[in-house]
Amino acid sequence: MPPTNTPRLLADLSECVAEAGPERRGALWRLTEPARQLDANLIRLPAGAVVAEHRENDLDVLLLVVAGDGTLLDGARTVPLGAGALAWLPRAARRGLRAGPDGLVYLTVHRRRPGLAVRGTGRVAPVDDQGGEAACWLHQVCPGCGAVPDGVAPVYCSRCGERLATD
Repeated sequence: MPPTNTPRLLADLSECVAEAGPERRGALWRLTEPARQLDANLIRLPAGAVVAEHRENDLDVLLLVVAGDGTLLDGARTVPLGAGALAWLPRAARRGLRAGPDGLVYLTVHRRRPGLAVRGTGRVAPVDDQGGEAACWLHQVCPGCGAVPDGVAPVYCSRCGERLATD
């Protein structure tokens, strides 16, 4: 294995798509190199799937369509996307995606997020008369990327496109 500061080929995205097969959804590949400054994910959305419009306040994202087609949603308009389309999603801009009839496979690249930190609010969660603690949100965390997806009862993660467990 070469040292981490040596350029190298990480993946052939066409092979990743082909090996995953047409039924696999969500993350098909992830950048996992140690001590990296970037994150990258190859995501497949099935036909008609939607990543709900949301606002990413911290990161600019580059999105490259690898296969299929779809639509970029930005609150005010829709932008058609096909294989080879490269879109810049600036931080603080509304964004969403809708996969076309053949689905949508895309690569996202952005600065790596810092690790999650648990911060206190200074308040204590109320305990009801029956005792116990407030309900846990762990079931709402995306198994693919660890984000809490936007929207009411989302089916797909608004960050990585992974299908979410439904109760």
